[in-house]
Amino acid sequence: MQVDFYHLTLTPLERALPRITERILADGGRLLIVSAAEPHRQHLDRMLWSYTPDSFLPHGLAGDGEEAEQPVLIADHVSAVNGARHVALVDGQWRDAALAFDRAFHFFDDDAIEAARIAWRGLSGREGVERRYWKQGQGGRWEKVA
Repeated sequence: MQVDFYHLTLTPLERALPRITERILADGGRLLIVSAAEPHRQHLDRMLWSYTPDSFLPHGLAGDGEEAEQPVLIADHVSAVNGARHVALVDGQWRDAALAFDRAFHFFDDDAIEAARIAWRGLSGREGVERRYWKQGQGGRWEKVA
């Protein structure tokens, strides 16, 4: 399983998450997006419907019904009721339950960098876990640092 750590420095989550979501959906995959805070989940819901004027990403909120049908599900905990094999942890909090997925995306900003470092070290040497650390260069392009 692969864990991608995305250190948000120049690009906010609202721009980084839709691009990754588009790639997962284009490959026929499903995604679970996890954030503990209800206001943050509501914000993500609105953002995914309108992140560009001419498109949207089909998704739903956990608890609204028909979760199993959603290609992208926004939830407060890690449970792939929509059959997702990809999980995006978008509130800066690592959750070991993400290791049950094929791929995890752990997004964090400078405020959560210490927690991300702890998670990175905690995954070191875990069997079957490949870690990648992505940070933006001066031009805004994502660069694999580790």
